[in-house]
Amino acid sequence: MLSRKGIIPEEYVLTRLAEDPAEPRYRARERRARFVSKNGNCNVAHKNIREQGRFLQDVFTTLVDLKWPHTLLIFTMSFLCSWLLFAMVWWLIAFAHGDLAPGEGTAVPCVTSIHSFSSAFLFSIEVQVTIGFGGRMVTEECPLAILILIVQNIVGLMINAIMLGCIFMKTAQAHRRAETLIFSKHAVIAVRHGRLCFMLRVGDLRKSMIISATIRMQVVRKTTSPEGEVVPLHQVDIPMENGVGGNSIFLVAPLIIYHVIDANSPLYDLAPSDLHHHQDLEIIVILEGVVETTGITTQARTSYLADEILWGQRFVPIVAEEDGRYSVDYSKFGNTIKVPTPLCTARQLDEDRSLLDALTLASARGPLRKRSVAVAKTKPKFSISPNSLS
Repeated sequence: MLSRKGIIPEEYVLTRLAEDPAEPRYRARERRARFVSKNGNCNVAHKNIREQGRFLQDVFTTLVDLKWPHTLLIFTMSFLCSWLLFAMVWWLIAFAHGDLAPGEGTAVPCVTSIHSFSSAFLFSIEVQVTIGFGGRMVTEECPLAILILIVQNIVGLMINAIMLGCIFMKTAQAHRRAETLIFSKHAVIAVRHGRLCFMLRVGDLRKSMIISATIRMQVVRKTTSPEGEVVPLHQVDIPMENGVGGNSIFLVAPLIIYHVIDANSPLYDLAPSDLHHHQDLEIIVILEGVVETTGITTQARTSYLADEILWGQRFVPIVAEEDGRYSVDYSKFGNTIKVPTPLCTARQLDEDRSLLDALTLASARGPLRKRSVAVAKTKPKFSISPNSLS
């Protein structure tokens, strides 16, 4: 249509139509696959598992791990199948005793008011869920019927205990509490106490506390041993600085967790130029603790790739004192500001401390220079000499 109106030449239109729109015109470089996603899910696919029977050895955990539609389907089918199974047993007892034959109402039946499979099914439901409408009951004529009554009650109690326990565990799973444990979208590297530090922010949105909360970090990267063995996911623990010792934290308000990049750190040779999405680097953060309200241990996870680490930035303060209490502004939870930071590795900074001294001196001169400029602007552009007054 555009070519008919003369807006676009017909040759160009034919050329564009001849191209395959599904074929990309350029191929972007692939980003490194995550080991742990931002929401904490592990990006691992288990394939070619031959011993599938191991999952049946722990049926309860298998049921809890299933998705909700599958769990509800198994919950419903377990009751229906048990009702149908015992309904068949009650119908066979009545058939063998002759209670289903018409015209023989003088003999005492094993179960009263059972005349078909439908009535046997209703009696099976009444026995297992202990409804007891009163129209059907077991007599003392058949000892086998009494035994089946006991067996069905025991089986019904076992099904109730297993399925209700499974539903309870699924609703009270630990990862539900982890939804309100948040991490900053980006991590930062800046100078703190004269050393380069890797920092991130963690917070809890709920008022109920996480008891005995601990946090730990790991670096996951592909390495090769001196013997030539390739380790695709080599995990190295990262020590963290904590004033109370250990990895325990008191997570009442958002905290900035930091790791000092020293000679023992796997980030000792990390430079600002390495923070791109092609770098084989992933830092995993794991927060564990006991939920105060339920007593269940919960765990929250996240990870940071190389391009999600900001060099030379620092988190803005979000805790302030207002009206005799501390308030937290979560709208600034992940906000950062630029700060003077050496553009070198921690190894180079340790070898040449003058880089940090020059940076400290430059940052100290910055406010004075701004202040002198402001004072210069306030000076008057003219002056009154004493001769003019006379």
